[in-house]
Amino acid sequence: MGPASAHPCRTSIPWQGLLLTASLFTFWNVPTTAQPSIEAVPPIVAEGKEVLLLVHNMSQDLIGYNWYKGERVDANYRIIGYNVASSQESPPGPAYSNRETPYPNGSLLIQSITPNDTGSYTLQVIDTNLTSEEVLGRFDVESVQSFSVDPVVSAGTTASIMTGVLAGVALI
Repeated sequence: MGPASAHPCRTSIPWQGLLLTASLFTFWNVPTTAQPSIEAVPPIVAEGKEVLLLVHNMSQDLIGYNWYKGERVDANYRIIGYNVASSQESPPGPAYSNRETPYPNGSLLIQSITPNDTGSYTLQVIDTNLTSEEVLGRFDVESVQSFSVDPVVSAGTTASIMTGVLAGVALI
């Protein structure tokens, strides 16, 4: 009696179909462009210091941008803009306080921070197709009082310090 001939498996294994589908999606997936984002450096600012609203992933085909105080584009809260083609600031808006400096990369420096500066800021980016996109960023202001150290030292703390000093002197 001869060996039984093996029949090839004609049924499809489900994971092979999934593998093929995943492979096709990997190759057909068109890469998306990164969306601009704003990072406040530092995110919590001491009163009187400065903050940089640093823009990441700014489009290369833009003609200009505007900064606004608040969570929307509103001419009444416009701070300042920048014309990329001429490398010049546009005239400041009503929310400008002479402490803001725009940069060609879209970032905004705000100096001499006050508690009123805390909150959201909107960046309006205008590209060469005259399409605009809005990006939100925010930072918080910590008042100077939050950073102060309480000058009163308790009697228990003073006694502990003196005990440690005397013990150290006794060892010498």
